Amino acid sequence: MSSITVISPTTQQPIAEVSCLSKKDIDNVVQNAAEAFKLWKKVPVSDKVAIIDNFLKLFPTKQEDINNSIASQMGRPAKYGAGEVKGVLERASYMNKVAVQSLQDEQFNDQQGFTRFLRKEPLGPILIIAAWNYPYLTMVNNVIPALLAGNTVLLKQSPQTPLCADIFAQTLHEAGIPKNVLQVTHVDDEGADYLVQHPQIKFVNFTGSIEIGKKIRKSIGESGKLIGSAMELGGKDPAYVCDDSNLDYAVENIVDGAFFNSGQCCCAIERCYVQESVYDEFVEKAVALTKNYVLGNPTDPESNLGPMANVRFADKVRGQIQDAVEKGAKTLIDTGKLFPADKAGTAFVAPQILVDVDHSMAVMQDETFGPVLAIMKVKSDQEAVQLMNDSRYGLTASIWTKDAQRALDIGDEIETGTWFMNRCDYIDPGLCWVGAKDSGLGFSMSHHGFDQFVRPKSFHLKLAQN
Repeated sequence: MSSITVISPTTQQPIAEVSCLSKKDIDNVVQNAAEAFKLWKKVPVSDKVAIIDNFLKLFPTKQEDINNSIASQMGRPAKYGAGEVKGVLERASYMNKVAVQSLQDEQFNDQQGFTRFLRKEPLGPILIIAAWNYPYLTMVNNVIPALLAGNTVLLKQSPQTPLCADIFAQTLHEAGIPKNVLQVTHVDDEGADYLVQHPQIKFVNFTGSIEIGKKIRKSIGESGKLIGSAMELGGKDPAYVCDDSNLDYAVENIVDGAFFNSGQCCCAIERCYVQESVYDEFVEKAVALTKNYVLGNPTDPESNLGPMANVRFADKVRGQIQDAVEKGAKTLIDTGKLFPADKAGTAFVAPQILVDVDHSMAVMQDETFGPVLAIMKVKSDQEAVQLMNDSRYGLTASIWTKDAQRALDIGDEIETGTWFMNRCDYIDPGLCWVGAKDSGLGFSMSHHGFDQFVRPKSFHLKLAQN
């Protein structure tokens, strides 16, 4: 039997060994989900809502375990675990609030003598593959609406953070979700592919990289199954700082949007375009703020940046910085002097600001997913629009201005899933979380977030004639 070895990003030492399911185990788990679905789909939505209400009360009581699970497995400072709990509660609460209305029958009463309506039927056993960078948030986005819609869920967490899935599922079980309605599936790559292609899996939801998302889509196709999938993928998200912006406010939020969680966020700010009249001042302020970060052990209360989740992720970031410098970019942070924890061969990467960048560099084209902010001077709105759209990605983009009409006009030109004015790096549960271009397929959040987990079933009843 294979297993997953969880490696501490801080010490590079093993911290847990998790046994993987065999193919026979997977068959049993999926069969259990299929049997449980027969009963779960008949449970009234209002009863499911009551269970999630219990979950909302229980989840905050796990705060210390959640803090430790994040810090130990992916390296985010433990003091920020409260933010993840807050986000889970915010998103789950919203979805719970709108579930009954979102999932009710859609009635049509315009034809006398007929009863006509659309019923939203759950799909069956669903495989949800969640990401490590925000382990609980990438679970709640899809697990909660899938369960409320009447599906059973097979939950696979990234091998970087498998123990987070156990805490999340255990809390839902304590709240009243039956064990076979939600099952954690710890599997290796072969087992994951077997799950994706399993004939009883009716939908696959994935959060992660474009490369793995495309492999999953290919695997579904090779299985011969005609099932749906949803993909929440990567980003190369731009910010545009206008000459009329509140510069201090823009700097504070963009720097945080670039470096929080060591930049390991799909909607982190990775590219920043600044109008030339305020460029020098913006860069000066951004550098000054970046120098205040403290990179260190995630259990240290002084640290506001921990290690990246894996050495190979850190090496990718270092490679992008080196490529940019070789092509003419300039680094503005003396990482060796300010951040002694940043050492080759470790997962510790200091925050870095790059200038003199252009779009020939990987750091302006490929997802970095690390603590790097590349800043580029622009002369006009038109140039900013062209550069922001010059990307295969389209998850979020932001503008920093006092002019709402300017923001709306430019927003109409940007190829993105979410357009922010004076905000970034946030998921509003009332709005769809959706990616354009290579940043995603399908969507989550909002009352529309239930749609991917149901299919419409039409009822057309002609009343008997006397």
